[in-house]
Amino acid sequence: MRIVQIIDSLETGGAERMAVNYANSLSDQIEFSGLIATRKEGLLRNDINEKVSYLFLEKKSSFDLKSVFRLKKYLKKNKIDIIHAHSSSFLIAVLVKFLMPKIKIVWHDHYGISQNLEERKNLVLKWASFLFSGIISVNLSLQKWAKNYLKCAHVIYLPNFIQQSNASLKSVKLKGFDGKRIICVANLRPQKNHELLIEGAFKIQKKFPDWTFHLVGKNFNDSYSEKLIRKVEELNLSNTVFFYGALDNTQNLLQDCEIGVLTSLSEGLPLAILEYGLSGLAVVAPNVGEISKIIISEKEGFLIESNNVNQFINSIEKLIEDENSRKEKGNFLKLYVEQHFSEKAILNDYLLWLKSLTTFAE
Repeated sequence: MRIVQIIDSLETGGAERMAVNYANSLSDQIEFSGLIATRKEGLLRNDINEKVSYLFLEKKSSFDLKSVFRLKKYLKKNKIDIIHAHSSSFLIAVLVKFLMPKIKIVWHDHYGISQNLEERKNLVLKWASFLFSGIISVNLSLQKWAKNYLKCAHVIYLPNFIQQSNASLKSVKLKGFDGKRIICVANLRPQKNHELLIEGAFKIQKKFPDWTFHLVGKNFNDSYSEKLIRKVEELNLSNTVFFYGALDNTQNLLQDCEIGVLTSLSEGLPLAILEYGLSGLAVVAPNVGEISKIIISEKEGFLIESNNVNQFINSIEKLIEDENSRKEKGNFLKLYVEQHFSEKAILNDYLLWLKSLTTFAE
């Protein structure tokens, strides 16, 4: 097989990370693995395996014909069989299919607000789905939505997976004291609900002043991020809550932390939880999206009600007070992630599914 991943940017988001993960993983599994960033590069450019063929299209608009023809040239030169288009990059994949009708498109849906799918209407996507050979959904709700709303017969659920980082150097030194750090890996978007985290940190630091919170994720320099920074200042948390912006190599940073948290109002199957698990962190996360499929009991971590600050505080305090419990939960979660969200298992299902699409087409 000769497969190319297409993604709009290489900034540090979940869909972007998965595009890189698939390209890297496939480079040892198939004849040709490529990755194309259409609109913007970013920190994840550094994580692309040297075996992966990479192209940056520099697309200027949704219907940039110059970039479409550049893509066609690349696909023809490298004899690509399958375009694996992530999120909104499906559009350029469909445009190039009009020029190369035999090429197959697989669309990967990473939509993160899976609680409000009844409001998700996208007529362009619905039209484009007639030309998809298959659809990958990152959770079961999205799979059901795709089967009901889109016009593609072959829809599969494949959970996200992560790769163990091989890098030995940390991209930044976290502040605070060793053995007393809590990390949250999430871009600064309203759905991630960092306000609850800051409110919880305010109360936790009164009882445990040496423990610190470390927020890793892109700052979009908008009203939301400004509100968060202002709230930290108003609550005198400048020595307790730290913002780092987007960073690469976050897995290595996790080795310097004890607890991993998310406070999101909505999620799919977040890579952050898988990264926390692979690093053996104790986890506190909301029971939204597919998180309960990773943290299946209190053995693996604490699931709390969405936007429940008291449960958030109580769960973290329990982990702070009981080091043995922290380590035990981290070990259980690590084992569960390795068994059920491994690169090997999911890649095997992916390749078998692609072969079935080819067989069906014939």
